[in-house]
Amino acid sequence: MTRAGAYGQKLGQFLHLKEAPPSLVTRSLRSTELAVTETRNNNPVPGLSGSLAAEDAFLVSLKLHDYPDCELWERGKCIMTANVHAGTTYLYDLKRDPRYVIDKPFHSLFFYIPRSAFDGIAEQSGAPRVDELDCRIGIGHDDAIVRHIGASLQQGLRRPDETNQLFIDHMMFALTAHVAQTYGGLQRAAEPSRSGLAPWQVRRACDRLESDLGGKLTLQAIAAELGLSVSHFSRAFRISTGLPPHQWLLQQRVKAAKQLMSVRDLPLSEIAISAGFANQSHFTRVFSALVGVSPGAWRRETQGAPGRET
Repeated sequence: MTRAGAYGQKLGQFLHLKEAPPSLVTRSLRSTELAVTETRNNNPVPGLSGSLAAEDAFLVSLKLHDYPDCELWERGKCIMTANVHAGTTYLYDLKRDPRYVIDKPFHSLFFYIPRSAFDGIAEQSGAPRVDELDCRIGIGHDDAIVRHIGASLQQGLRRPDETNQLFIDHMMFALTAHVAQTYGGLQRAAEPSRSGLAPWQVRRACDRLESDLGGKLTLQAIAAELGLSVSHFSRAFRISTGLPPHQWLLQQRVKAAKQLMSVRDLPLSEIAISAGFANQSHFTRVFSALVGVSPGAWRRETQGAPGRET
């Protein structure tokens, strides 16, 4: 079987989209590529979808638009017609050549998960390998967790420059673990440890995160430095600090920005970049959400004088 990676441009070609749809990619499980892609077409040319290369991987699709009378195909044959409802989750096995007739507007999120990612989850959980997923054609699932993760990642898809890699890693890892447990029957062999990181591990992890406020480091890279699995590190870091790594990083960006605003009369646009934000608007949104006031207002209140807004 050919390893193709059914996300981004390849998924766009499958759905006959003129441009590559937006996607976010992580390699937090065995260096395997996991991805989420948002696909949309309000005026499709009617016809059968393309065919994705057969591979030992799955697509988990969250439908964001109703799609009545969807004609579903597998292995080159029309299997059935089903009504697809917005908010419903469907699973597809890429070994079965899933296809459908495109003849109405569609809007979906597709999560691409190779089997090796499920093997990685099982290994880190100390559980038996996942054999199969519940990929019955035409069967939708009312899955609130997939909807929540999908809504969070949609924001990242729309502002990729503002989305740090730790956030993508965290969300895709959580999605993969949820799918393995809910649709693959994954059972943890033992109750996970409730202990946090050792003090030296906390210091090293925090130092590494602070050294890259732009958020390019991956969960896998930091966990590997500590000799831990991604799941163990993420869980223990949150126990030790009270926050998952990506949220802790946002707090450090805000802290760095406050320091810059306190001691230097720099334009907010320069402070934003220096503190690891993508741009000034990104800085303003995050700072306002965490602090309760805009950066300019905070600087004026702190310095007791008009602050520069640009």
